[in-house]
Amino acid sequence: MPFLKTSLHRRDAIKYVAAAGAAIALPALAQPARIVLGQSAAFSGPAEQLGLQMNQGARIYFDALNATGGVNGRTIELRTLDDGYEPERCKANTDKLIKDDVFALFGYVGTPTCMAAMPLVDAAKIPFFGPFTGAEALRDPFRKTVFHVRASYDDETALIVKQLTSLGIQKIAVFHQNDAYGQAGLSGVLSALKPIGLAPVAIGTVERNSVNVSKAVKDIMAAQPAAVIQVGAYKACAAFIREARKAGYGGTFFNVSFVGTQALADELGKEARGVVISQVMPSPFSTSTAISREYVEAVRKAGGDAKPNYSSMEGYVAAKVFTEGLKRAGKPATRDSLVTGLESMQNTDFGGFHVDFSARDHKASNYVELSMLTEDGKVRR
Repeated sequence: MPFLKTSLHRRDAIKYVAAAGAAIALPALAQPARIVLGQSAAFSGPAEQLGLQMNQGARIYFDALNATGGVNGRTIELRTLDDGYEPERCKANTDKLIKDDVFALFGYVGTPTCMAAMPLVDAAKIPFFGPFTGAEALRDPFRKTVFHVRASYDDETALIVKQLTSLGIQKIAVFHQNDAYGQAGLSGVLSALKPIGLAPVAIGTVERNSVNVSKAVKDIMAAQPAAVIQVGAYKACAAFIREARKAGYGGTFFNVSFVGTQALADELGKEARGVVISQVMPSPFSTSTAISREYVEAVRKAGGDAKPNYSSMEGYVAAKVFTEGLKRAGKPATRDSLVTGLESMQNTDFGGFHVDFSARDHKASNYVELSMLTEDGKVRR
């Protein structure tokens, strides 16, 4: 099925998020007819498509749910605050959301931002569900109120390294964001290479929310790697790919899922050909699983500028899993009963996407597969 491109126009996107946030003016506990969730994510800046798409997928699910009466007679509202993918802004947003007494925090986007929020989450003992990050630092040590829907970056990089080495490729370089996200991805690559006696032939970095990649391209190209594993957001990774190819590089680029598959394809256009991306969600462009069919139909019904993509799919799946936990939490739902409800989802099938939580393991899935971008805007699996 064709890779459907979309990019929420910034003006429309800001209106969309602002209107949704403005609709919620009072603390959750003052409004028993609804459950208010809080989300801090990038809704502006170089990483905005990650937040906008994740948010859109979640809203598509919650809006459809609310149209049928919500959960136990209570609708779900998603309050949003823009952090621009900056940790200090995310920390301030989290403080505000907790003081506003939202029921839970949902769908945060990014490792450095989530890490900045953790001390506040720990202190408030508030449920923190479905962050768009695969960092091990958010999984270990175990936190009773933190739940992950997606596989980890260690899972993703292990599959990437396995794929490369099975093809006989050993000269592997790493281009990564110079922060907690990039370090998490680099750590995963190092852990996957070490047992087979390998190490990166070169490492290059880029600052968060920057596309200044010239030094990284120079450093990495000097080592003549056969493949480059990228751990960054879509604009920086696209900039690196373009500059490396202009410099004559003919090797392969591999990215982890957080790059934003659709956003990267949009940035690169025809230059996307051959770029490989690990995915932690079933394909949003396939009808091979029930969850994919459900999601595609939900996007169709939502209308407007909504189009299927992996980041939106992740938001949709996270909303669906959260809702099941809320149903199991009983009536009236409390934060503690939500945790218990989520932990009861052991080997639960969500239409081909399996969730396996327990009282001591809040990582739902190890699902990872590889996809490849084509020059005509499609994704091959």
